[in-house]
Amino acid sequence: MYHGRSTGKGPSTPTQIYQQPPRLLIVQTALPSWADICSNLCEALQNFFSLACSLMGPSRMSLFSLYVVQNQHECILPFVQVKGNFARLQACISELRMFQREGCFRPPGLCLHLAVQDGLQQFKQYSRHVTTGASLSYTSLEITVLTSQPGKEAVKQLEEGLKDTDLVRVRRLQVVEITKGVLEYMDSVSPAEEPSSDESSILGTDIDLQTIDNDVVSMEIFFKAWLHNNGTDQEHIHLLLPSRCFSNISRDDSMCLKCDLQERLLSPSLLPGTADGSLRMDDPKGDFSTLYQMASQSSASRYKLRVIKALNSNGLCESLTYGLPFILRPTSCWQLDWDELETNQQNFHALCHSLLVSSRVPR
Repeated sequence: MYHGRSTGKGPSTPTQIYQQPPRLLIVQTALPSWADICSNLCEALQNFFSLACSLMGPSRMSLFSLYVVQNQHECILPFVQVKGNFARLQACISELRMFQREGCFRPPGLCLHLAVQDGLQQFKQYSRHVTTGASLSYTSLEITVLTSQPGKEAVKQLEEGLKDTDLVRVRRLQVVEITKGVLEYMDSVSPAEEPSSDESSILGTDIDLQTIDNDVVSMEIFFKAWLHNNGTDQEHIHLLLPSRCFSNISRDDSMCLKCDLQERLLSPSLLPGTADGSLRMDDPKGDFSTLYQMASQSSASRYKLRVIKALNSNGLCESLTYGLPFILRPTSCWQLDWDELETNQQNFHALCHSLLVSSRVPR
C-alpha cells in the first residue's frame, strides 16, 4: 500500500489539532436510584481523571465542568483546565459523593434544561474572558447528561425546555441512561462504540441517547472515549482503490474512499512513570507521530493511501505488524453533503464485504 500526503495552506499547531472540545457533565441524582449508582460513578470518574490529568504530550481534554441536578440544579465545578488539575477534580468528586442518597421519592425535577442553559452561559462567559488575553482554540461545547431515569423522558424534557434556546455553541448534546444490567464486553468492541443509541432531531442540535451499565468498568470505558479523537471537521485518510474493484468505475479512474481513523489504545509512552519521560514529535519509541498526526489531521493535511494489492492475512508474518492499532471507518465529516456521505459509506461496506468473502475462499 503506497502512502502519500496532501497538504493545504498554512501551518498547524499540535495543540489545536489534538485538543478535545470542552465538556459539560450534568449528573441527575434522582432518589432513590442515586444510591445505586453513586459509588460506581464516583470511582469511575476518579480513575478516569487520574489518567486524563497526567497524560503526557498535548492535552487531550481542554475544559471540564460538572453540574448536579436533584431538586434543583447546582454547579459544583465551573470550567477548569483538566491537565495537571487532579486535586481540584478529586475534591469535586468527593463533593459529588456527599449528595443525598436516601429520602422520600420525588418525581425528578424538570430542571435539566436549566442546567444546560446555565452551563452554556457559563461557557460563553469563560470564552469571552479568555479571548481577551489569548486566542481560544475551541468555540463549541459537548454536553453529556447522566441519569438513571428513563432516557427518553430526559430527552423529552430537554426538547421541551430548550426549544427556544440558542444551541449554536453546542457541538453535541447527549443523554446517557445508566441501566441496572451488566453487559459483557467482547474484545471486538471498541471503547468509543456505543452499546445502543437513538437520536432526536426536534431541536437544531440532535440529542444522542445512549445506555451504559451500572458498573465501574462500563463507565470508565465511556469516559475514556473522551480522550480519543472523534472530530468530524476533516476526513483523516483517502483510500485510493484500483478501478477493477468496482464495476461501475471506468478503468481510467480510481475509487476514493474517505475514511476516519479511530484510536483503539492509548500509547503506553504517554503514561507517567515510563522509562523515557520525554516525548518528541519525531520520537518513534512512543509512536507519537503516528498516534497524533494520523488520527487527528487538521484541515491543512491528510493522508492518501493507494491500494496496490490485497494480501491474505495468513500470508503475513505477525512480526511485521507492530505499533498501536487503529480502526478505519467511513468518514462522518460534516463538511460533506449527505449523498456523498451515504455513497462513501456504502462503498466502504462493499469493500469490507469483498475482503471478508475473499478471505474465506480457499487458495
